Amino acid sequence: MHRFAPTEARLDITRAKYPEFPRGPAALMRLVKHLFKDITDEANAVMRPYGLNHPEYNILMMLYGSPENSLHPSQLADAAGEKSANVTRLTTQLCEKGYIARSGSDEDRRKVTLTLTPQGVALIESFLPDIVTLLHRQTRNLTAGEQGQLEGLLKKMLAGFGD
Repeated sequence: MHRFAPTEARLDITRAKYPEFPRGPAALMRLVKHLFKDITDEANAVMRPYGLNHPEYNILMMLYGSPENSLHPSQLADAAGEKSANVTRLTTQLCEKGYIARSGSDEDRRKVTLTLTPQGVALIESFLPDIVTLLHRQTRNLTAGEQGQLEGLLKKMLAGFGD
């Protein structure tokens, strides 16, 4: 019996009780939820030795993948898929740890810019080998072609959500 079997059984029971219940879409959403939990748990385990959690890792990586290693808080919230309040909390923690710095924007003094510090860049580059291993392990059951297909399908599904 595979891990998802109990969920499939519950979906079938729900459908028997309410025939209009869309089993396929419900199964997809529950699979995404299970994947999110597993991804987060595994990333937390990999990041723990570095004194980070998955959301902090995500913030650092969004900055690392940006030109100049800098973003405005609203850009960072969009990139990281986090709410503004959570980005504020996370960036405050990362500032206190010395991994990012806040500064006034050159274009508009009312805007804040968040930038990786040299210490933050060094931390990221120290944990990237572990992240590469984790990413390969998490996708090991998919061929390169299947990974591309899944990426396309997930992008298509994401495009169906409102902004």
